[in-house]
Amino acid sequence: MAVVLSFGVILCVSGLVLLLNLFGAGDFVIRKVTAKSLGELAPGYAASKRGFRVYATLLLAVGILCAGVGMTAKFLPLAAGLLVIGAVIFGIASMVAIAGEVETYRMLKR
Repeated sequence: MAVVLSFGVILCVSGLVLLLNLFGAGDFVIRKVTAKSLGELAPGYAASKRGFRVYATLLLAVGILCAGVGMTAKFLPLAAGLLVIGAVIFGIASMVAIAGEVETYRMLKR
């Protein structure tokens, strides 16, 4: 369980760094990764600031879920809370991401 907890903490820290754009990390990732074309697909929702924040929130939610799973052996009430919070954040952010991707796809010129 320590490995899952460690993985969750790493994902949480990564998500926070990207979400808060610490050290210019968010801008760097947008410029070097998400703004690139994927073959025939144009850069999508993740290349925008709004989309990038949603995907960083998803990364943070997965980290919270992993941390919750990793804490179940020792801190069950805290772990249960983290699992619920992580699942709710993940569900809401997923719906926002899907809606944003659909909106971006519909705006593409064909």
